[in-house]
Amino acid sequence: MCPRGIYNIQLDQSKGLAPPARVIAVVNQKGGVGKTTTAVNLAASLAASDWGTLLIDLDPQGNASSGFGCLKPRVQVYDALLGQKSFREVALQTALPLLQLIPATPELVGAEIELVPLEDRSERLKKALVPDLDKYNFIFIDCPPSLGLLTLNALSAADSVLIPMQCEYYALEGLAHLMKTISRVREYSNPHLKVEGIIFTMFDPRANLSRQVAEEARGFFGNDIYKTAIPRNVRLSEAPSHGKPALLYDLKSTGAQAYIELAKELLVRNEVSFPRRLPPSPSNISLTPQQGVPDGI
Repeated sequence: MCPRGIYNIQLDQSKGLAPPARVIAVVNQKGGVGKTTTAVNLAASLAASDWGTLLIDLDPQGNASSGFGCLKPRVQVYDALLGQKSFREVALQTALPLLQLIPATPELVGAEIELVPLEDRSERLKKALVPDLDKYNFIFIDCPPSLGLLTLNALSAADSVLIPMQCEYYALEGLAHLMKTISRVREYSNPHLKVEGIIFTMFDPRANLSRQVAEEARGFFGNDIYKTAIPRNVRLSEAPSHGKPALLYDLKSTGAQAYIELAKELLVRNEVSFPRRLPPSPSNISLTPQQGVPDGI
């Protein structure tokens, strides 16, 4: 079961009004490229840095959910997409006080079928998010490894797209297909959608192929490539089996540190200056020392 207890993320009124949350879809139609690992650990790193963050698991595999120890949620994103519950009713509190999770289960596969006859089938997520855009600073959407209706919902709802990319032979070809999909979404449903950036994952600078693909990608996409690359790291692979993001599993690991640096780069790239949205006093929440935020972040 998942720890439950919704926070009312509130704005510090002394700092004035903040803009709506930045909604970032983490997308790659190819599986096994570190997409969920990126969504989980980037969201965790921003939350640990005092930014109110929501992570939406939109993948029927539910790996982002299990990465926080959430295995059999009573409610999930499926309920919100079909209008049976609001996002606030399905959001779960994680061990990080400023990070909430909307989980998914394999039942989400049925949503793609049930959404087909609906006129607004590609904008269900966007409409469900509207009441909560002023409750967080960042909202991350972990998309399934496909370009189906669920991913289309994420792209329609997002402000930007973050693309994890493994430096291998077919990576650039898959990236070209994704860029075409993004262009179509801009044309038909979300004209303001932009590319947040491309992140090299499982990167090994010692491998010739990794270096060659990275150089080719930088030559083509230029500044869209993040400087921070995520290395192959055993601790990153182990953390999900313990139901924790890397920074709660082993803060000093190279994987955890890489995602903390990635979070810093994201903030700098976006020139983020809006006020943080802070929860009520954490004294209302009971966390064990092992679950709490480690010192030094």
